[in-house]
Amino acid sequence: MRKHITLVLAGLLSLILAACGGQAQQSPTTAPAQPATTAPEQPTAAPAPTAAPAATAAPAGGTPAQPAAGGQIERILARGTLICGVNNNPLPGFATVDTAGVRRGFDVDFCRAIAAALFDDPDKVEYRPLSAQERFTALQTGEIDVLIRNSTWTLGRDGNLGLDWAPTTFYDGQGMMVRKDSGIETLEDMDGATICVQTGTTTELNLADQFRARGLTFTPVVFPDGDSTRAAYDAGQCDGFTTDKSGLISSLTLLSNPADHKILEVTMSKEPLGPAVRQGDAQWFDAVRWIVFATFQAEEYGITSQNVNDFLSSDVPEIRRFLGIEGDLAKGIGLSNDFAVRIIRHVGNYAEIYDRNLGPDTPFNLPRGLNALYTEGGLLYSPPFR
Repeated sequence: MRKHITLVLAGLLSLILAACGGQAQQSPTTAPAQPATTAPEQPTAAPAPTAAPAATAAPAGGTPAQPAAGGQIERILARGTLICGVNNNPLPGFATVDTAGVRRGFDVDFCRAIAAALFDDPDKVEYRPLSAQERFTALQTGEIDVLIRNSTWTLGRDGNLGLDWAPTTFYDGQGMMVRKDSGIETLEDMDGATICVQTGTTTELNLADQFRARGLTFTPVVFPDGDSTRAAYDAGQCDGFTTDKSGLISSLTLLSNPADHKILEVTMSKEPLGPAVRQGDAQWFDAVRWIVFATFQAEEYGITSQNVNDFLSSDVPEIRRFLGIEGDLAKGIGLSNDFAVRIIRHVGNYAEIYDRNLGPDTPFNLPRGLNALYTEGGLLYSPPFR
């Protein structure tokens, strides 16, 4: 009965509206389209919740919030090797090739650490020697997976080259080498000097800034790579030779008469050196970051390549999570849960990497300084593995 009354009332209402001109006359062909624009249809036509996935997926081709499936890690694993960009010139302590043809050095060991985390094999690395001019282009174009080539993290490089910088592995600063018999003790003593410097580097820019700030003049003698820069200084073409202090210490061992030279005490810049990856794959960036952090954390826990197996039975929750014994932390960054164990077992913790290449038993005997753990007055600090 109620249904019949409703129909009657609806009919009467239609007649009243028609009589009053409240409803336009429509032809039979346009009338069926009317329901598509009526209010009751709108909530189901474009509900807000169904639009959200498209909004989060859209940035994947530009600056991704989440990496797409089949990203950089998947490509590296499918290829079977990591392609790591390294120095094309011998840099003792950081990147050299020994008499057996094996690459060794501080930077090389971090390439090996990434390969160990990915493949459980530190030797699954293809090294790509690169000059200072080639290094960033090789990363931008995808020729290499990661760059570990004594490269300084700066705002300009971070913001303009499309790169992401992993944690600093070596805190350095620019220095100056001169001959001991030159009488030079400070930069002020070098007013009007000729200085050998490698082009295309932060070193070249810092040199100009420092001399300008001091009101000094100098003549730069520029070279395309580290070898030719060092050789020119060694041949007496310049009064001074400038690069990162670590590079100067390394170069000192290659000079014809190392005892004839000295490195001035002045530090002209901050040079945080570390790995860089191409922007656009957040998961790969995270993986490289946490691989570096794992070497710091292993040293903090006292876990080494010699005792790592003893820690696998630890009851300490933090250590169990760090070593992947419990939890599933590494899944989100595309790594095996035991990636830290792989790194430590094959390459060692940060102290082992440092000492093997730069420590007391090497020709450099380079003090840790800022490259000590934060617990020892240095700058090395890992976020929590939890």
